[in-house]
Amino acid sequence: MTTSKLAGYYDAPEGVDVRGRYDEEFAKILTREALEFVAGLQRQFRRQIRHAMESRREAQRRYDAGGLPGFDPTTRFIRESDWVCAPVPPPIANRMVEITGPVERKMVINALNSGAKVFMADFEDALSPNWENLMKGQVNLRDAVNGTISFEDRERKRIYKLNETTAKLFVRPRGWHLKEGHILIDGEPAVGCLVDFGLFFFHNYAAYRATQGQGFGPFFYLPKMEHSREARIWNSVFNRAEESASIPAGSIHATVLIETLPAAFQMNEILYELRSHSAGLNCGRWDYIFSYVKTLRAHPDRLLPDRVSVGMWQSMMRSYSHLLIFTCHRRGVHALGGMAAQIPIRGDPAAHAKAIEAVRSDKLREVQAGHDGTWAAHPGLIGEIGKVFEEGLAGRENLIGVVRREDAAGIGEEDLLERPRGRRTMEGLRLNTRVGIQYMAAWLTGTGSVPLYNLMEDAATAEISRVQNWQWIRYKALLDAEGVELALTPELFARVVEEEMGRIEREVGTEKFRRGMFKEACSIFVRQCMAAELDDFLTLDAYNHIVIHHSRAASTL
Repeated sequence: MTTSKLAGYYDAPEGVDVRGRYDEEFAKILTREALEFVAGLQRQFRRQIRHAMESRREAQRRYDAGGLPGFDPTTRFIRESDWVCAPVPPPIANRMVEITGPVERKMVINALNSGAKVFMADFEDALSPNWENLMKGQVNLRDAVNGTISFEDRERKRIYKLNETTAKLFVRPRGWHLKEGHILIDGEPAVGCLVDFGLFFFHNYAAYRATQGQGFGPFFYLPKMEHSREARIWNSVFNRAEESASIPAGSIHATVLIETLPAAFQMNEILYELRSHSAGLNCGRWDYIFSYVKTLRAHPDRLLPDRVSVGMWQSMMRSYSHLLIFTCHRRGVHALGGMAAQIPIRGDPAAHAKAIEAVRSDKLREVQAGHDGTWAAHPGLIGEIGKVFEEGLAGRENLIGVVRREDAAGIGEEDLLERPRGRRTMEGLRLNTRVGIQYMAAWLTGTGSVPLYNLMEDAATAEISRVQNWQWIRYKALLDAEGVELALTPELFARVVEEEMGRIEREVGTEKFRRGMFKEACSIFVRQCMAAELDDFLTLDAYNHIVIHHSRAASTL
């Protein structure tokens, strides 16, 4: 964390200290009234948030002591009783293809114009949360909602603007665990998700409901939850926001990502807490794999195979998907499938065709299973995915009420916890290391979504790389090295890191390697892989590297 002086400061209310760089455009977002709204949310809900985070830690202590997550017997009545969520708003009845990406200006325009039904604008895994990215993101979304957003690409001599018909905008704020170090409320860092949600809602709810939402919304995605008590806080936040804006109760709708192992046992309870605001659940499968390792980190019998082997064909992943479909459709809401991380491969038609076929096969599995829609990371995949889902939906807007998945009613704890099968290899270790270091280097320099080896990598996939390396090192996993088994020792890992750093330098070029933050990224990534205790999140350790405080007192100099 660094501090510098800068003229100009934000008109913050009492108890709120904005320490990010002053900018006139940012000041239109960080108005006194908007900051009062965000501060009000934090003051009302900070105790509940602290309790929820301590409950997470307490649950993890139980898992570390040998326990396993499971269905809560005290909420059986919720799982077994008949109730449904509020009706799906007509503007988002059809969500067959959704595209995700950071809130970068050109990306926002291209994603809204992509032909997808929904664009999830991401303040979380696909964004490096430095001050510039966060505030420019709020400016970009405000302009998108107002229909005034444009971008001039001088190099290509092209101006980007919105088409007449665009995707529906959903916004994903950060998770409960992330702080906003540039804004202090009563001397404490603001809760990141309340900043993201609060600023967007405050400035855009009226225009959004008049245009994008067609009388409904705004719409959100909610990440990283582990328990229904966290959904209960969000529901209360939504209630307060609706009341403050004098819009009807239940206007806001949110889709929850089931991307942690504990949350897989809480699907009904999460929907129940959000039932007046729910827009369904999504299989956040990359984070889910990461969470499987993190949750069961003290269980040496739960070592994962290479990450490329942990696909939806694994029994525990298939059970997770089918249970989500059954739960959502029983409660009358969407069940969204997972991310297609592939990107078009230019210059290699055979490799491109193979990648597209893998996407088609995955999406055919999803729609045949009963998913109402799915995710894509790249606009070039929208057309192919759309064809698969159009055929699967057969003219319908979704499969709610059509595919019930009653066969999934019997999915139990052992099904969700079944050990994945596959090989652990030296090449898997090398790939994890290359991806983790390169992603971290990009994140430190302001980029949160990175194309690497023909896949779009974000914080979720980098987390898999980190925790899998940690797990293998911790338990001295035997790795297949072209037919020879090697125990993964710290010394072997150090050698692999050195060799992979050399490969990264060759791939990116010496000049870019020297100018980038690859050495700093390597230090952070390796330290986390070698840690005696597994850190909850990779980016928590790295966050202080991107926080830059500007002194308000300097404005009077």
